[in-house]
Amino acid sequence: MKKVGVVDKFYSKISVALVTLSDTLAVDDKIKIKGATTDFEQVVKSMQIEHESINSATKGQMIGLKVENRVRPHDEVFIVE
Repeated sequence: MKKVGVVDKFYSKISVALVTLSDTLAVDDKIKIKGATTDFEQVVKSMQIEHESINSATKGQMIGLKVENRVRPHDEVFIVE
């Protein structure tokens, strides 16, 4: 697994995590989100920057990522290979 980012904030009503990327991430990538009480895998189905849908994002960008479960600030995001 390769770390690609960290969760900054979670919006529970819309189930979206704000993630600061440390590597490239794309739609259809399989990811694992892990933290003190968080541990699940999902496929990236939707991500946005400034409310615009995107297919991929690169290091240093902050994205909105649709997540299937609750996540918490400081949870780490990994690509599952």
